[in-house]
Amino acid sequence: MSDQDMTVAFVDDDADLREAGAQALGLAGWTALPFADARSALAALSPEFPGVLVTDIRMPGMDGLDLFRAVRRLDPDLPVILVTGHGDIAMAVDALREGAYDFIAKPYATDRLMQSIARAAEKRRLVLENRRLKALAERGGDDLPLIGESPAMERLRRTLRQIADADVDVLVEGETGSGKEVVASALHRWSRRAARPFVALNCGALPETVIESELFGHEAGAFTGAAKRRVGRIEHSSGGTLFLDEIESMPAALQVKLLRVLETREVEPLGTNERRALDLRVVAAAKVDLGSPEARAYFREDLFYRLNVVTVRIPPLRERGSDVPLLFSHFLRRAAERFRRDPPDVTPALLQRLASHTWPGNVRELTHYAERVALGLDPDTEADDTPVPSLTLPERVDRFEAETIRQVLAENAGDVRRTVEALGIPRKTFYDKLQRHGISRRDFAEG
Repeated sequence: MSDQDMTVAFVDDDADLREAGAQALGLAGWTALPFADARSALAALSPEFPGVLVTDIRMPGMDGLDLFRAVRRLDPDLPVILVTGHGDIAMAVDALREGAYDFIAKPYATDRLMQSIARAAEKRRLVLENRRLKALAERGGDDLPLIGESPAMERLRRTLRQIADADVDVLVEGETGSGKEVVASALHRWSRRAARPFVALNCGALPETVIESELFGHEAGAFTGAAKRRVGRIEHSSGGTLFLDEIESMPAALQVKLLRVLETREVEPLGTNERRALDLRVVAAAKVDLGSPEARAYFREDLFYRLNVVTVRIPPLRERGSDVPLLFSHFLRRAAERFRRDPPDVTPALLQRLASHTWPGNVRELTHYAERVALGLDPDTEADDTPVPSLTLPERVDRFEAETIRQVLAENAGDVRRTVEALGIPRKTFYDKLQRHGISRRDFAEG
């Protein structure tokens, strides 16, 4: 909603002044809503009113001050501009102390009124936007980061609802921090399996010597250190959902065994020849395209086709920029609750920051940024009504450098060694630049 999309309620009991005011507002691009008396104006206003109230003070019956005070009770954030005669200025000043947005003394220049309306409309726009984001975030509940109004997210939610109750294996593709486990969890919660376990395993976080036992389980004495029987993740997920994150990291030997499990729906724990039947539903996630020719070097083609019954792609934040303020609002509110602070308002400077950044770390990076804003650790939380000057060459270089570092960190999942090698700079220089640009490496680390 832009300022010029807003409505100006214009109240004056003088028909000529009312008509002249409405005409001036229309010529300036505003939607004028003229009223001859205060009570009819009040009846048309509500906390959702998308605009500004301009009212004369001297009117029969309910005057402008009474209207202002009634509007304050209705919505204290609805801007009210009072039009005063010379003898009413003292009353108007008192009204400013009570919360009136501005007062204009008669006779006034039209430009002066339009400037005041423009500032008040910007304030109203931000108030309504903050309310909208808060309401949407509260409705989103546990489905974040699946909420959003972008077409991409609407398609994703629709697809997940369609396949949630179908007993098919699903491959989820998404960049680092995009919310692959949230998607897998939603598939589980929206399915008939919701009452059974949701079992998650990060294939890239466990050494090869451990992951086989974790997946398939073992009998007592199956190997050195196996003092007692252990039920593997696959068997434990029977009846529920097995989520295998970073499946592209699974060792080749285990890929063969997993393929057999998927084909037979049976598991054979280590140390036994017994096969146990499974009621299995697998959701696998990868941050790369497992169907690409490059993936053939490390991922079995037959396993890919077995998993690829349904593929779901999570769009990165840079492809759904309209959803960023909504997600940020939710994370900011949640962080403020955790830190026991009042959430700061989303200012124009902060909205500009949200819109201009590409968020290479996706939802995870946005979450950590919201936490810093909630703690007051980011200068973008400060409101600033002064024009933003053009960037100097050093400022442009700094911005490019910071964005490049964020992008390479995201591509390497926050791994310092790989990031430093890709950037071609010494490790100490890398850490100095992180500190200078206010970049947190953990925003990009897998977890």
